[in-house]
Amino acid sequence: MARLHEYQGKKLLADAGVAVPDGGPITSPAEAAEMARRLDGRVILKVQAWVTGRAALGGVRFADTPQQAEREAAALLGMQFGHFTVTEVLVERAVDIAHELFVSLALDDETRAPVLLLDPHGGSGIEERAGSVHRLPVDCATGVEEGAILDALRGSPIERVHHDKLAAAIRTIVDLAARYEARSLEVNPLVVTAQGEVLAADCRMTIDDYAVFRHPELGIEIARELDHPATDLERWAYRVEQKDHRGTFYFAQLPADGTTGSRGLIGFHGAGGGGSMMSMDAVSRVGFRLANFCDTSGNPSAAKVYRAARIILAQPGLVGYFGSGSGVASQEQYHSAYGLAKAFVELDLSIPAVIRLGGNGEDRAVEILHAIGEQIPATVLGYRKDDTPAMIADRLVELVEQSGVATWSPRPRTIPAFAGTGYCFEITDGTVWIDHQRCDAATTALVVDNSGGLLRAENELPVLAVPAGDVAGKDSELVALEIECRRAGRPVVFVDLPVQGLDG
Repeated sequence: MARLHEYQGKKLLADAGVAVPDGGPITSPAEAAEMARRLDGRVILKVQAWVTGRAALGGVRFADTPQQAEREAAALLGMQFGHFTVTEVLVERAVDIAHELFVSLALDDETRAPVLLLDPHGGSGIEERAGSVHRLPVDCATGVEEGAILDALRGSPIERVHHDKLAAAIRTIVDLAARYEARSLEVNPLVVTAQGEVLAADCRMTIDDYAVFRHPELGIEIARELDHPATDLERWAYRVEQKDHRGTFYFAQLPADGTTGSRGLIGFHGAGGGGSMMSMDAVSRVGFRLANFCDTSGNPSAAKVYRAARIILAQPGLVGYFGSGSGVASQEQYHSAYGLAKAFVELDLSIPAVIRLGGNGEDRAVEILHAIGEQIPATVLGYRKDDTPAMIADRLVELVEQSGVATWSPRPRTIPAFAGTGYCFEITDGTVWIDHQRCDAATTALVVDNSGGLLRAENELPVLAVPAGDVAGKDSELVALEIECRRAGRPVVFVDLPVQGLDG
């Protein structure tokens, strides 16, 4: 589910006709003071973070003057919520609340239909009153019946004069959820003020991942559930996933603070959900902290695995690289090995890496990793399905302790001099370069023989043997060719696979 911040959801509510308190988001203490000055009265400041219980955690404060608002904003903007620093605070006019209601639209897994949860007796403490919450059916075409809402309001402490306004606001909330294909939309509380206004004092809204592309106006960067606003690396990773349908690539950064007392930060690269979770437990058990979660599974291309490794290694402060997944994958594991090898070579990896690639072709995958490890400063060890994550985690401890190298500092990739001047052809989101000047007869034969029929010899030089359209998606074969030429001591092929964001 893709989440919206409170102020984003409130903007949608306001545009639909549900009133919200005056105010807006700020990103600096000075902006908070200016907003408070404009509102000219008591204000409430709320951190914009995807966590529950913000008030109990100190993330909601009041201010009576612009100077106080500035001080409170300075404190809130420095807080950590969901392990990430707060970057936005919502500053609104404080309202005089007479009545609170809990209003929440969600999808009921049991009935496989939307349901409206309505408690007209209060907004906070809903967990303790769950038995008294009204569950109103929602028709996907017509929404919720106004009569059902009015029935739920009868007997509540809210004066009858406000019922029609509340019912109209609640129907609008349900209609808004349908319009934007929301998985959930919670207004807690929907309030009646002392002046008789009906206002949405809070808003939590999530959009179905598969509906995000139909609503570009929402500005959602990543159609996934995160506990924090997307980081640059997460945005770049999501872009890779969206452009390459082969296999999956999920990347999320994890809290990197508090490494004191641990063995250090590890770049984590999993394959398969269950196996990845087991592997994360193994590396955490031996005292490492994970800089990220990453999963490339479902038969990913070499290009996808390569780009995933590049993004993992764009994180500073790593002491090692840990790769381990399910161990029973049916796809050919050497494609992933070639992708990892290419990333490690281009970045001249200097921290130890242990990689478990269990499944089809695992022996070849391990051979590739060991061979490429001989060409870079780092120790790179490959493991098979019978090697447990716990065992390779212990091995990584030994390698990190033995290495004595400084923590990893991200660096630009190394691009050979012939890239940009030699023979080339385009593939999907990349370019293949071949150094014809260094291709003698033996080298040409090596290139052609390892190209899987994609290249042929012409005047004793390797050239494309198939139409351009037939080679566009052959990055796995061409990355394999690049690495095999390098292993043979003839690095005349380079597959340029830029990562947007990292490489401009």
